[in-house]
Amino acid sequence: MRFTTAFVALAAPFLVSAAPLKRQASDNTVLVLKFADVLEQLESEFYAQALNKFKSEDFEQAGFASAQLPLEQFEVIQSDEVAHSTAIRSVLQSLGKEPVDTCKFDFGGALNDVATMAATARVVENVGVGAYLGGATLIDDVVILDAAASILTIEARHQTVLNILNGATAVPQAFDIPLTPSEVLALAGPFISGCDLGIPANVPLAITNTGNIGPGTRLEFSAASIDGTISEDTLFCQMMLGGASTSLPLPFKDCVVPDDIDGPVAIWITRDNQPLINNVRDRATTQQVAGPAMAFIDTKFEELGQLARNGKGFHKGKGKGKGKGKDKGKGKDFKGKGDDFDFDNKDDNKDFDFDFDDSNDDQVAEAQAQPGTETSSTTVISLDQASAVVAAASSTVTIEPTIAVAGAAASPAPSSSAQSLSASTPGGPNMQTGKSADGAITVIGWSNIPAPDTAPAAAPAAPASGGGGGYSYGGY
Repeated sequence: MRFTTAFVALAAPFLVSAAPLKRQASDNTVLVLKFADVLEQLESEFYAQALNKFKSEDFEQAGFASAQLPLEQFEVIQSDEVAHSTAIRSVLQSLGKEPVDTCKFDFGGALNDVATMAATARVVENVGVGAYLGGATLIDDVVILDAAASILTIEARHQTVLNILNGATAVPQAFDIPLTPSEVLALAGPFISGCDLGIPANVPLAITNTGNIGPGTRLEFSAASIDGTISEDTLFCQMMLGGASTSLPLPFKDCVVPDDIDGPVAIWITRDNQPLINNVRDRATTQQVAGPAMAFIDTKFEELGQLARNGKGFHKGKGKGKGKGKDKGKGKDFKGKGDDFDFDNKDDNKDFDFDFDDSNDDQVAEAQAQPGTETSSTTVISLDQASAVVAAASSTVTIEPTIAVAGAAASPAPSSSAQSLSASTPGGPNMQTGKSADGAITVIGWSNIPAPDTAPAAAPAAPASGGGGGYSYGGY
């Protein structure tokens, strides 16, 4: 078991056997500790069931370039959750209180497949962060508060990892959203049964859209409390973003996702249009009808998330090199070289250097031969560079390697190595191929290159309650 520093921070103040007095804590602090332990049990059990069910081939079929990448992260996260629960339970016992041991966890469709599991795990960690943020206001023991904060930072790291594994922005917002225990249970409660936490749960809210959720989407909802007894014309949806001072109130029947949103959004249904305050102390609760539900509106994508999902960034390279790298050539081993990722190869004569540098308009990959190889090397240049070389063909050129115009179709060079080259119009397309008069350069050919395809890879499949590039959960 991998014990975190949080374990030491939490347990150390209470486990000194020579202490003459038993440490005291308020009822609120004890309640928060018990509640946090149940959430840690839920998270630990979720990952344990996922790791038991899904094998390497399941992650590969789900689109991960390397199954080892998500498996390693889920194993570490599961170990962290166990350590958190162990530490919290030790604190409760040192206070003369018993942890809650009777809860049962049923994750249902959340573990149907890898994509749904990964998406659910993202929400699990996001809600965990919100729970610790909101619970902090109820802890009046500064030592326990400090230790709980050390757990919060780890949960936030988990949240970042899950964002990346879902192909989304690693840190989509500069602030997180604090949640009250009742709000947390609106999200986690459907997974928990068989125990009484002493906390009333908000009515769970589900977002029922079946297509992609993004800017411009009109959201649809269901909840046990939205049953016709309250006119929907009097209801409002409230969207909360991290860092916003208040929520954005919108009419229930016209709850449209606004532009410029990326990342998690907490959504409540209320009886009035008074914005909800983004802190748990001052947030109004009497007018809440249901929620929150948690939706992820993914509108921005990063290289890191795409690499984690499919081993490729947005900038697709076209290298000629062939070889058998580790992990079936999918680049398990990364050697950072500035903007380049060097996929190490067992064949000493072949290393594949994929360049993701945005400065090259053609966005190509270089297959570079290492020193000592007998193979020739290829230098890839841009169209502007090639045009300048061709236009200046009458001058002395000292470029040694073969020059291939990026994106051009390869064709055999003419048999005559002395074929002269000239541009019909300076700066225009050169339609001739072959070696220059002095044999210093070889032009393979020219082709019109379409704009690079930089569309992001598809987001992981979403569960029934959401879909596509954005997805949502009423219960995790």
